[in-house]
Amino acid sequence: MNTGALVDGLLLFLAFVAFVALHEFAHAWMANRCGDDTPRLQGRLTLDPLAHIDWIGTVILPLVLVLMAAAGGGQMLLGWGKPVQVNLNNFGVRRRDDILVSVAGPFMNLLIVIGLFMILRILGWFHVYSADRAILAMAQLSMFLCFFNLLPIPPLDGGHIMRNLVGISDEAYAAISRYSFLFFIMIMRSPAVGDFLQMITDSAMGILAIPFGFHLRYA
Repeated sequence: MNTGALVDGLLLFLAFVAFVALHEFAHAWMANRCGDDTPRLQGRLTLDPLAHIDWIGTVILPLVLVLMAAAGGGQMLLGWGKPVQVNLNNFGVRRRDDILVSVAGPFMNLLIVIGLFMILRILGWFHVYSADRAILAMAQLSMFLCFFNLLPIPPLDGGHIMRNLVGISDEAYAAISRYSFLFFIMIMRSPAVGDFLQMITDSAMGILAIPFGFHLRYA
């Protein structure tokens, strides 16, 4: 077991749990703003991670992947949170509001990256650089989650956005979503999808870092 890889993996795991809570809270907050109180009534309008974690997808699977990757000296982390349930009939403008709720989660991941860059900038003013690598790894994870969730595949946020833009019926979308597990397997086994996500993640990180005075380079 590579101790350094294990420590790094566990730090990313803790960040992942926090990012999941913030991501799902953003969905709940936007749904409430758009007129649907379902998430609030279900206790999802909170930053408490316990309200948003899926024990298998947010805790068990990510921890197993962290341990397996650390055994080989690498890092791997994949998982999901408890989906926020909404009642589309409560929205004022159904398609628009459903898109807003779907976008809110990835947008929160983007805000997290900006917040982490701000922390890096503040630490730099005090010449504190010991946490740079860990903070950058967390920022990259949040950016990756942003783009991963925007993939136009049910039941990801991008799938909800696609449904509203294309006009897929609720029945057809529900039928497609039944096979979502197969989609995840395809994503996990597809080097092309992984390379594409990594490319846009690195590019977005590099662009967002510029206003903060950073120049990130990825090999």
